[in-house]
Amino acid sequence: MTNRKVIRIGARHAARALSVVLLAMGIGTAMSPGLTAWARSCAPLDVVIARGTAEPGHLGAAIGDPLYAVLSAQLPVDTTAHRVEYPADLLVPTSISDGTRAMTGHLLAQAAACPGQRFVLVGYSQGALVTHGVLGSPATTVVPGMWVLPPELSSRVVAVLLFGDPLRLVGGTVAPWYADRTANYCAAGDPVCAGGVFPAAHGSYQWAFAAAAGQVNSRL
Repeated sequence: MTNRKVIRIGARHAARALSVVLLAMGIGTAMSPGLTAWARSCAPLDVVIARGTAEPGHLGAAIGDPLYAVLSAQLPVDTTAHRVEYPADLLVPTSISDGTRAMTGHLLAQAAACPGQRFVLVGYSQGALVTHGVLGSPATTVVPGMWVLPPELSSRVVAVLLFGDPLRLVGGTVAPWYADRTANYCAAGDPVCAGGVFPAAHGSYQWAFAAAAGQVNSRL
């Protein structure tokens, strides 16, 4: 990555947001494996997915795999899907910043190789924090070493889809220039994004997939 321009965000003290980050890193999922669709090409739309903590499946059994099945079936353009390769592991202190490096690196590479390609960014649980970091969301400045998408590529992000987003619990939002293309889904009772008491709700987002596809379609 030494020849790629990135914007690095330093750490600032913000205790509430940091506690939420740690909570998200500690809550995983126990879902069965899903689809394994993954390709890398110059399709018109690339769906880039950051999975949740310890989430099984290729793109993510709770969100990525089933969501991509809905998107690829319902959107009127050809798509590819990319799994963000990062630890998604409570025991790795750099997990979130590693995720931002991997997601930003993929977006930079694809943008250079495929000038007409646009992107949908998807983040679930800890993956939502990764996505926030890539977008430069203010609350992610508590985490050191974040890699942020350069502003000149922001117009190529068609939509941002967040599920079980920990920052929602403390009122954290995406940077203003991404607000109109971001959908943030939180299940009732989800302890991570709603402060609820039903851990199973954190893995139950099938109800949101059709709406998410509609959100993307409206931006094409």
